Amino acid sequence: MNKFNKSFTQQEPIPEQGIEQAIAVMRSGRLHRYNSLAGEPTETELLEQEFAAYLGSRYSLACASGGYALHIAMRTVGVQPGDKVLCNAFTLAPVPGAINNAGAVPVLVETTDDYTIDLDDLELKAAADDVHYLLLSHMRGHLADMDRLMSICERHQIIVIEDCAHTMGASWNGRKSGTFGRIACFSTQTYKHINSGEGGFLTTDDDDVMAKAIIYSGSYMLYERHLAAPPKEAFARIRFETPNYSGRMDNLRAAILRPQLKNLDEQCRRWNLLYNATAEGLSQVEGIRLPVRPAAEFFVGSSIQFSLPDQNPAAIARFITRCEEQGVPLKWFGDADPKGYTSRFDSWQYMGQMPSLPETRRVLATMCDMRLPLTFVEADCRLITRIIAEVFDEVCGSSGNG
Repeated sequence: MNKFNKSFTQQEPIPEQGIEQAIAVMRSGRLHRYNSLAGEPTETELLEQEFAAYLGSRYSLACASGGYALHIAMRTVGVQPGDKVLCNAFTLAPVPGAINNAGAVPVLVETTDDYTIDLDDLELKAAADDVHYLLLSHMRGHLADMDRLMSICERHQIIVIEDCAHTMGASWNGRKSGTFGRIACFSTQTYKHINSGEGGFLTTDDDDVMAKAIIYSGSYMLYERHLAAPPKEAFARIRFETPNYSGRMDNLRAAILRPQLKNLDEQCRRWNLLYNATAEGLSQVEGIRLPVRPAAEFFVGSSIQFSLPDQNPAAIARFITRCEEQGVPLKWFGDADPKGYTSRFDSWQYMGQMPSLPETRRVLATMCDMRLPLTFVEADCRLITRIIAEVFDEVCGSSGNG
């Protein structure tokens, strides 16, 4: 049987321009975003301006992490302790964690066979009188029908916060992910589309939302130093009413992100070549189901998901083990025992009584997830799919459900 020998967690190096600028920042000693010479914009200020321009948003705030951005996003739109916040049942733990951090209560929404939020279930739950917010996770880069989703939310007066950790560079019907809701949050953690180890962005077109976010992030009274920010008049009242939660990005991380942002669209193109090569191979394996991706969705294929709909948990567990033995580590969202970054909604026991969510349980029970780092080439993806096919035939082909 074939074996794969490359690492699925090895990222590309930081571009030389970013390394050089980071060294310049370190030599200056001016790592803090507000530690600058008069009239000299910092790396963080410039990055915010450039990210807002890339996205087509008016305002952008660089944060210490994507999770921090999610937390203050909810604060800025008025989420109060005890409020209910709609959220995908299929997501990663930092999303309901951010809701919990705001003192609010996650209300989980079902999942479709194509790994997006279930819009029928969303419609049902959005109609409740005590629900006013949706923290929408574009989980693993899968975009729901954003036209229908926004229609539902507008009809029920639901404020949408987009979690775009996996969709930086993606779009729906030509409109960039992160420009649909009142506010959007992005991540620059190592496994995201631009890499600063930790970090993130908060974006919006709303003056009050951004003014609050900047004060929350820890600007003190230095908010006028932000280039991608509302006019100082927006801060007149807010600056006295908004607490400081200190979650700023620093100039060192901004320096290594700026050249990556300039190259983001090319990186997205490369990811999609890897995704297409992998999807083509997996589509040839009878018994493996790939999600249907609508023509309106321009996605960024930095990972790929597929289902084994005819297999039981024991067979899937053997499949996962054998793939890893052959050098292809897969995450299984149906595993009752959380592993690594992967957990199922019923392991977030701090939420209290768990909803039943039968459709999400059914979808996650057979769903596998695999990273596609840019250190791979298309030939690597073809080898990986051959290994998956061989293992599937070995474990599932002749014995059915094992």
